[in-house]
Amino acid sequence: MKECAAMTLPAPALVLLNPRAAGGRAQVLSEPLTRWLQAHAPGVSCVATDGIEAARATIRQQAPGSRIVLVGGDGTVHQMLPALVEQGCELALVPLGSGNDCARALGMAGLDWDAALALALRAPATPMDLGRCRAEGRTIWFASSLTAGFDSAVGERALRGPAHLRGLPRYLWATLGELAFLRHWPMTITCDGQVLHAGPVLFASVLNTPSYGSGMPVVPQARIDDGRLDLLLAGPFSRIGTALMLPRMLAGRHLGHPLVRIAPFAALEIRSPVDVPLAGDGEPAGTARAWQITVEPGALCVVRCADNLPGQQQQQPGRA
Repeated sequence: MKECAAMTLPAPALVLLNPRAAGGRAQVLSEPLTRWLQAHAPGVSCVATDGIEAARATIRQQAPGSRIVLVGGDGTVHQMLPALVEQGCELALVPLGSGNDCARALGMAGLDWDAALALALRAPATPMDLGRCRAEGRTIWFASSLTAGFDSAVGERALRGPAHLRGLPRYLWATLGELAFLRHWPMTITCDGQVLHAGPVLFASVLNTPSYGSGMPVVPQARIDDGRLDLLLAGPFSRIGTALMLPRMLAGRHLGHPLVRIAPFAALEIRSPVDVPLAGDGEPAGTARAWQITVEPGALCVVRCADNLPGQQQQQPGRA
């Protein structure tokens, strides 16, 4: 990558490696990353994080406007969002996780790590919307998704899955396992001030990116810079109905089903008489009986690979 030898950096940068990403496989990249930086971007350091709080503290020590290159997956991005937003840092991503749905939306998925790193350091950053969930006294920032119900239970099971399974196979394994414990949650959902649903649901998940669950194209028309989020509402489904819906979701053919609905919004409120499991960007976020979600337009500047972006500009059926 000869052109990187004279790389001009648009902002002060720091590479932050999550050695636990991809089931701990990211740790082997520490030395290759350091050697690459010494050859192509002298002055840029690579720091291997030692826990979430230490990584956040490292970000908070950077000057506002600095570029943080995260080497990891959706979980890494999710855990660092509070510090990135607070410090006003730019985000660039070298995808190395199990899900990588944020990387897909940024056009970074599928790139070799050195190509992704070169782009992460030199390309300009543009604004990206974020979601903010307030759930019973705590705040949950998310870049890709905030799931509630079945999706969250699947995500938590996936985190405990076999080490040899990665990406979509791991998510499918978790989904099939969760079918044995299938349940529904009663919810009253208010979307931009109007009651949208009152009754049992399988899940009520919010998407900022077109995909979740390691590439499932559940809201193909979603965009990360349109100033709104998308509610994906499903159910109630039987076990058989849920199992039959899965291949439709994998193929992006679920939007015509009468029990599946998509609703774009700026502000959402959900209430339930029972505890509902939540997850932000695939990371378990506890349970809640009431939570509010708002879109925060342009809250984070991010690096995108324009040549590898999903077809977000095409309007798809199902968006109101």
